[in-house]
Amino acid sequence: MTGSLLLRNARLLDPAEGEYTEGDLRCSDGRIVEIGTGLTAGDARTEDLRGAFVLPGLVDAHVHVTASTADLGSLPASSPSYVAAHSARTMSRMLDRGFTTVRDASGADYGLADAQAEGLFRGPRLLFCGRALSQTGGHGDSRTRGANASDDHPCCAGLGRVADGVDAVRAAARDELRKGAHHIKVMASGGVASPTDRIDSTQYSGEELRAIVEEAEAANRYVAAHAYTARAVNRALELGVRSIEHGNLIDDLSVELFLRHDAYLVPTLVTYWALKEEGREHGLPESSWRKVDEVLGAGMAALERAARGGVKLVYGSDLLGGMHRHQNHEFRLRGEVQSALEVIRSATSTAADLLNLTGEIGTLAPGAHADLLVVDRDPLEDIGVLAEPESFRHVIQGGTVVSA
Repeated sequence: MTGSLLLRNARLLDPAEGEYTEGDLRCSDGRIVEIGTGLTAGDARTEDLRGAFVLPGLVDAHVHVTASTADLGSLPASSPSYVAAHSARTMSRMLDRGFTTVRDASGADYGLADAQAEGLFRGPRLLFCGRALSQTGGHGDSRTRGANASDDHPCCAGLGRVADGVDAVRAAARDELRKGAHHIKVMASGGVASPTDRIDSTQYSGEELRAIVEEAEAANRYVAAHAYTARAVNRALELGVRSIEHGNLIDDLSVELFLRHDAYLVPTLVTYWALKEEGREHGLPESSWRKVDEVLGAGMAALERAARGGVKLVYGSDLLGGMHRHQNHEFRLRGEVQSALEVIRSATSTAADLLNLTGEIGTLAPGAHADLLVVDRDPLEDIGVLAEPESFRHVIQGGTVVSA
């Protein structure tokens, strides 16, 4: 998806510097070409923004585009074509919310990524991990206590695959990498939406986790770990995990380890708010709904602890089913703890660093993808602007206005 576009009279935000530049921005062949004043339009479409604010396209680093319901255990029984149709609609709506790149945290595959890249449906650029790796009875094992057989066949929809033992997890990680995974997702603690584990459990042995990290590093990829408690988070960081998802129950040692290992934290506050408010009506089993309180209140305190300690924070939402529509509410929640600029960086420049796309996304620098968001009010003055996608003036992807 490419286009030639000239935006005149804009206030252009450099998230890294935290400052606006007043002037023009020109895009060609899907990339930002130059920034300046009085730029020549040539045959480019020209938009006079009259002082509107331009940001890099937003990044959500924790989504599940295939999660058409909060009843995750039911997904393997769904037709893959049905799930794909749901995913295309979900991604289209994400684009309308200003998200031009998303990182899927299990469920999406190369088929969805290729289809979006080829323009078969509209949606954000998709970075996928395939299936998350889970131990038996772990967060990615959707079997109830009475079930025995496990079907991880790739024809079936689902978020996790069960692998136990060092040899098995190496093979599973290699298999996801074979299929083009941008990162490997591993379940390193219990979770809310899983039927047979406890949130305070650690999952996988140290040997298994280290083997998964080794396989990712060998392929120049990295591991993202689902983890809640300090015990699970700290263990994962010590073993080389680069990205911790959630981290609601971290401690001061966790902060030290994030800094020591140059790792990232991806809080997902909005999903707990949404699950508590309406999770059951979107398919979340009652047993899982009762687990939400264990992490709901702690999430904000963990964000504050991490932000105060200088941890690199990245934007994530982790919403399921009909709750995807709350994706931008995460901006408001984080704005209660962080400055507007810090929150914007989490969804632009810092997210780009985590995704190994520094200079490609999350910036307005020449050479970057021409993925842009145009808003009429200053988000540095009020981060709530980004929580109101219905008020966005333009979403631009590859230099083409895709939502206005």
